[in-house]
Amino acid sequence: MTDKKNHSNQDERMSEISSQLIPYPYLISAMDQYYGTIPSHKKQSGTKEAQTKPRKKMRILLTTFWKYPAIGGLQNYLTMLKSGLEERGHHVDIMASTQFDRDKLIGLRKEIGKDNKRFYSDRYGCYSEKILDNDQHLYSYEMMLRDMNLERYDIFHAQDRFTANILGVLNEHYKKPLLFTPHGFMTHSKLKFNLMEKDSIEAAYFLALDRKAIESSSQVIMLCEAFRPILKNLGAEDSKMTTVYTGINFRAENIKKKAKTVEDKMIITCISRLRPRKGHKYLFEAIALLKNQLNNVDVWIVGDGVMREELENQVRALQLDNVFFLGSRTDIPELLGQSDIVVLPTTSDTLPISIIETMFAQRAIVTTNCGGIPELIQDYHTGLLVEPGNVQQLAAKLLLLLHDSTLRERIAQNAREFAEKHLTVANMAKKIEEVYRSLL
Repeated sequence: MTDKKNHSNQDERMSEISSQLIPYPYLISAMDQYYGTIPSHKKQSGTKEAQTKPRKKMRILLTTFWKYPAIGGLQNYLTMLKSGLEERGHHVDIMASTQFDRDKLIGLRKEIGKDNKRFYSDRYGCYSEKILDNDQHLYSYEMMLRDMNLERYDIFHAQDRFTANILGVLNEHYKKPLLFTPHGFMTHSKLKFNLMEKDSIEAAYFLALDRKAIESSSQVIMLCEAFRPILKNLGAEDSKMTTVYTGINFRAENIKKKAKTVEDKMIITCISRLRPRKGHKYLFEAIALLKNQLNNVDVWIVGDGVMREELENQVRALQLDNVFFLGSRTDIPELLGQSDIVVLPTTSDTLPISIIETMFAQRAIVTTNCGGIPELIQDYHTGLLVEPGNVQQLAAKLLLLLHDSTLRERIAQNAREFAEKHLTVANMAKKIEEVYRSLL
């Protein structure tokens, strides 16, 4: 009897999807403008406002479109934010698509894909596979959330533009404070690096998602000030943006500085996933320029990823016998403790956790002037900065740090002091809690 009831409920859900193919009219409006289609009338949804009473201890829902738990900067951020808020006495749930029933999700996505393909073909005479795929994930996540009682939460905090859109739709009923924290530069970066065609239907669609995420939010919590001009260009107001730097819990007790002898090798360490935008190839080109001056230096590459084979081939081609790939590691504090210099040659980033870890570890860092990095690393004060992709600059500043122990120690000490003041989980949770309370 229960099985029949479950099948009946699922049939009703499928029927609901079929009768409401595209829940978000603003996405259709953006695509209508692109194709020059006459817009259809939007349905006005009138809902009774739900009253939210402030409580001393809050119930908070953090949402992510991506896998959780998993390895990655976003996932680490979520874990740290949850623990920090719970330390302050709040109840925190994290909702990711991986926590939904897998078979049900597959069924929903299949139905959505079929119906939306028909919808786009009838309306525009074509469809985008990328948009279709995004629709399947977007609307299935929404349908799963609709089966939950979100009334029990005081705060919704979306960690990406997708769940900000979904919660924005559902919040027409709940009327809760909705916050949005972007962890990347969204469509802006893809257009900047030619990963998306400027005047394409995909650009129109995803820019509409970006704008609606901001419009739906009571407040945008930025990881760094570098987001501000990008978000303002998408319609965000200064008064609705707050910067709160990422905080971490770092096992500083594992960092032991040992006196080096003349025979000991200097260690340069790079901690990052092996991806194109992390700039490893520029590091290896810089090391090649210095090859004859690095007889007593080893370079450790910590992390793994899609570029490992290509990068290993590059190292062999450049005959860099002092470069070692250590793979993914769980003993980062210990590795930092053995390092003299840490380098991150990234070409596109927000606020890398590896830089914050290095600051807590009191190690000298060389990194690039991109994203939010210059907000933490001030050149010749808390580290050394180079322009992304500038091999000559990178080589010169690595050599400077290798030869100037006084500079190494001074910028490392300054970095540690900055981190302890601004980059703890306790500090992050306190500031975000203050934003939450201001909205209740």
